[in-house]
Amino acid sequence: MTANPLNEVWRRTTIRVRLGLVLAAALAPVLLLSTAQSALTFQHELQMQRSALVGAAERSAATVNARMAAAEVLLQTLAPESIGFQCAPRLQDVMARVPGYANLIRFDAIGRVACAAAGAPADPDRRNRPWFAALAAGTPRVVTSDTGGVPYAREPALLAGVRAQDADGRFTGALTAVITLSSLRPTRLDHSLPPQSDVAITDANGQYLSSTALSAFPGSLKLRLGGRTPTTVPYWFDKDRSGLPRVFVSAPLIGTHYLVLSAPSQGLANWLWLNPISALALPILAFTLTLAAVWTVADRGMVRWIAYMRRIAAIYARGRYSVHPARARAAAPEIRDLAEALGVMAGALAARDASLKTMLAQKDMLMREIHHRVRNNLQVISSLLSLQQRALTDPAARAAVSDTRQRISALALIYRALYQGEDLQHVDLSEFLEELIAQLVVSDAGVGATVKTSLTLQPLALDPDRLAPLALFAVEAISNAKKHGLDEDGGFINVALIATDGWARLDITDSGKNADTLAGAGVGRTLMKGFARQLRGEATFSSNLDGGSTTCLRFPIREPDVATASPLS
Repeated sequence: MTANPLNEVWRRTTIRVRLGLVLAAALAPVLLLSTAQSALTFQHELQMQRSALVGAAERSAATVNARMAAAEVLLQTLAPESIGFQCAPRLQDVMARVPGYANLIRFDAIGRVACAAAGAPADPDRRNRPWFAALAAGTPRVVTSDTGGVPYAREPALLAGVRAQDADGRFTGALTAVITLSSLRPTRLDHSLPPQSDVAITDANGQYLSSTALSAFPGSLKLRLGGRTPTTVPYWFDKDRSGLPRVFVSAPLIGTHYLVLSAPSQGLANWLWLNPISALALPILAFTLTLAAVWTVADRGMVRWIAYMRRIAAIYARGRYSVHPARARAAAPEIRDLAEALGVMAGALAARDASLKTMLAQKDMLMREIHHRVRNNLQVISSLLSLQQRALTDPAARAAVSDTRQRISALALIYRALYQGEDLQHVDLSEFLEELIAQLVVSDAGVGATVKTSLTLQPLALDPDRLAPLALFAVEAISNAKKHGLDEDGGFINVALIATDGWARLDITDSGKNADTLAGAGVGRTLMKGFARQLRGEATFSSNLDGGSTTCLRFPIREPDVATASPLS
């Protein structure tokens, strides 16, 4: 069954992270509510800003329209009187009393200047100008900034004109007022405008005619205002010439002109920056401080002591039970209880360890005594067989008793190696074979016969259960070599033990000249094959280059699967 990945991740999560996640889940609704409240507050303030900007634009446009309407009324009032010798002084007196006018001019029916409060520019083609032609055609009043390229003031201005006619309704000229745009637009000191706002006046194509700060507006408003009838108050967001986001509102003026109001955009980021306390700062700060507090408390109050207890447990694992967790006295009561329980456990383990060591020593002593007594009993049996052998006259019987005595001596040697060695579970096979071979070669060597032995033995630890069949195999192999591999003058016996790749190989080679050594199947060879099967190995018999025979035993060093190992060639 496949484990759930989330459960696996949670299992590996530390206490600090778990507490942090639980606390974050508990505080998440509060943070979400604060976020939702901040978003609603932002929307509300954004709506209020929009209403304020639209209201300011409409009020400013109404003020400008009122100024322009007042100019038309004034011009209509002055129209009948603006003729004669006193025309210019009267216009000068009116311009001095009413601020905001750059000039007051009376034109005759063909567009010539009849009189003016200040100097008027010459324009031979004035009668064909659209604004003058409209008045001549019967339009009662005209407001325009398109004067055909003729400057009527030193700064951008509007030309407001009214039709003058006689009693019969015939066109007799026009009375015009030159109104500077700077006198029409509101100033930054106007309290009805939003803070940090700027004002501009544009024509119907979105071209700027006058502004408090041109950098606070886009490059052109043609796409916003071009060709639109000035009857609506559009509201949009854009960037000024510096690339900063701003909000814009336009309001129509008399004629084909617009008043455009520009203010800093109250975006969400700006609003959060300007309103940090009322927005998300306090909830996020509280959330962060709470997580930090939980993290610190978990680290100082739990994780640190858990790490300390883990170090104490590692010391106990090395058998040092005398160490006590004294530093845990400064921890919380639960940690102190855990430290006391750990100390009690260490004391119990120390007592049990001492008891086990005592029992193990006693058992070791008893096992050595048992091995010693078994070895002595086997030696007694070997001695009895030796006495019996001396009383026998039949050579075959003497040889059979001698072989049996050698086998018993080999088993006795195993028990001696066990009780004399440091480890009751294993015996060094190389040392054991060296002593066994010396015992076997010396025991029955004939007088005057010289037996040379060559030993090549690698160290190999073997348990007693496997040592017995291997020792008996070696007894049979060396006895066979002594019988068939030596002549009257002796000979040599080579013994090699090689361990590699999980397998061991024991080779016993003699220098015998008897060609019948490998023929047939005697009792010794049958026993050797049986001992090889007990070791889960294989016994082979072959001749060598010296004319003698070689007995080879291959067996696995480790108990598992022989089939997976690679036998030695």
